[in-house]
Amino acid sequence: MKYLLIAMSVLAFSLPAFARGSKASTGTGSKMSSTHVSGHVTKNGTYVAPHDRSTADSTKTNNWSTKGNQNPSTGKNGSK
Repeated sequence: MKYLLIAMSVLAFSLPAFARGSKASTGTGSKMSSTHVSGHVTKNGTYVAPHDRSTADSTKTNNWSTKGNQNPSTGKNGSK
């Protein structure tokens, strides 16, 4: 019984560590607040490296580049 209690305690404390390993971030709704963009070449031949961006929606106030917001990947504060 003692070993079962110890095993359950170890499991309970280790589960949050696995959850933190996720790169996806969610906002206040069920929609993801970020999306991954694969590397690609633009029409003028410029290569754009793979990156994450805020998910498109109908407002600009929740974008990472907006003043008061911060990009979770780079830590850079918004300036627009």
